[in-house]
Amino acid sequence: MAKQKAVVIFSGGMDSFTLLNKVIKEGFEVYALTFDYGQKQVKEVHIAKTVCEGLSVPHKILDISAINQLMQSSSLIGSEDVPEGHYESEQMKSTVVPNRNMILLSLAIAYAVDIKAGKVYYGAHSGDHAIYPDCRPEFVHKMNEVAGIANYEHVSIETPYLNATKGEILEDGIKMGLSYENTWTCYNGREKACGKCGACVERLEAFAHNNATDPVEYE
Repeated sequence: MAKQKAVVIFSGGMDSFTLLNKVIKEGFEVYALTFDYGQKQVKEVHIAKTVCEGLSVPHKILDISAINQLMQSSSLIGSEDVPEGHYESEQMKSTVVPNRNMILLSLAIAYAVDIKAGKVYYGAHSGDHAIYPDCRPEFVHKMNEVAGIANYEHVSIETPYLNATKGEILEDGIKMGLSYENTWTCYNGREKACGKCGACVERLEAFAHNNATDPVEYE
C-alpha cells in the first residue's frame, strides 16, 4: 500500500524541525516546503536545505521575497530593529508579518493539490498565541474550512502542536532522539544567535524546561 503524501511547511526552526521528523516517523511520504519571503533570518532557509538533504526528504525552497515590499511594517523584514524581550511583551507585536501564514498556507495547499497530498502540516503552537493571530486555533480552524472547499481535492491543515508549549515540543523531539544543532530560531540573521529576541528567549526557556543544553551557539 502506498504511503499517504503530506506537505510540511519547514522553516528550519526547532518547532518545524520537530514536526517534520514527527510526520516522517508517522509513516507519511513527506514533501518539505520552505519559503524565502525576505526575512532577516534567511539563515534558516539554508539550514532547512541541509536538514532535508540529510533526511533525504524532497524539498522545495520557494523564493517569494518580492512580497516583502508589502510587509515593511514587520521588524522581521523592514528597517526597524528586531525587539528584545519575551514573546508576551507588547513590543514583540512588531515581529508580526502581515498575513504571513495565510499566504504560506495557501501556497502549501496548492502544492499539496498538485502532488496529490491530502495534508499540510505547520508548526503553530501555544507560545505564539499571545502575539501571532495566524497561529491561534480560531485562525487554523477557519483556514481548514477554506482549505476543504477551495479546490476539488480536499486538503486538511494539520497542527499537532497547536496547544503545546515550545518546551513540550522540545520534549517530544528529545523523546524521538532528535538533535537540534541544525536548527535556527533567532530572528536576527547573524552568524550566532542573539539570545535576546523573543524567539531566542523562548527557545532557551524550552531547553531549561527540559534540563537540556541548547547546542546552538549564542553571541
